[in-house]
Amino acid sequence: MKTLTVSGLNPSNQVTNALSQLLADLQVHYTNLRNLHWNVKGHGFFILHEKYEDLYDDTAAKVDEVAERLLQLDVTPEHRYSVYLQQSQVKELDVVQDGKAGLSYVLDALKTLIAQEREILSKAADNSDEVTVSMMSDYLKGQEKLVWMLTAFMQQV
Repeated sequence: MKTLTVSGLNPSNQVTNALSQLLADLQVHYTNLRNLHWNVKGHGFFILHEKYEDLYDDTAAKVDEVAERLLQLDVTPEHRYSVYLQQSQVKELDVVQDGKAGLSYVLDALKTLIAQEREILSKAADNSDEVTVSMMSDYLKGQEKLVWMLTAFMQQV
């Protein structure tokens, strides 16, 4: 028996394609956050080093949730970084050591992710996919607060 037979969901290609795009962007973002964590230097090092670790841990959890949601919607999630790099709107970073540059990257990436999540939320709502709506709503709640906090912190960096 298939999951969709039990759940009664008829997933939209628009939702699953958008989730696949989000997965690619989250994977590249995760790797970029590792770069920032490993390479940050100078003013704010202790705070940023720890914060980047929190961010990549959170992003890793989101990667897993999005991939598992795709599986629940009967779609095999992509796993190849070569494909992620081709389709991701979030671009791979070179080494970044400057705290302000790193935070600017995080805010730019969040802008991209938030826009995608809003689009997924809307498409999922149109398809009566409450689980995906809830997941995106949770992501947006945390990310909007993070944007506020990072913007406030950047005034001191």
